[in-house]
Amino acid sequence: MEYRFVIPGRLPGLNEYTAANRMSPYKGSKMKKDSESLVLWQLKRQLSGVHIRRPVLLRFTWYEKDRRRDHDNVSSFGRKVIQDALVKSGVLRDDGWDDVIGFTDTFRLDRKNPRIEVTIDETEEAGD
Repeated sequence: MEYRFVIPGRLPGLNEYTAANRMSPYKGSKMKKDSESLVLWQLKRQLSGVHIRRPVLLRFTWYEKDRRRDHDNVSSFGRKVIQDALVKSGVLRDDGWDDVIGFTDTFRLDRKNPRIEVTIDETEEAGD
């Protein structure tokens, strides 16, 4: 089975998150909480009632408005926030090795509609 959801806009990058944590641990914590809340809202709207119990492969497509942020900066913090939200919402049981066997990132430009598209592919494969 395959599930898909879209997060409109962009999440903060790893550089922004690191800078916030250097200023104050509270500021970094707030940034993560706010980002997670945004993802949780989209999960509630788009995947309400979905509870996956098999291992999954996550496919992220990052649509950026420009090329100012490098790929790792765009995806590192975002993947963490998205996976934590998937667990918190109950869509995934956990985000450890047994439940998420891997992920891929693809990067595109869309100046008018930046967004993150996440596809969750259930697999038969064990996360060993």
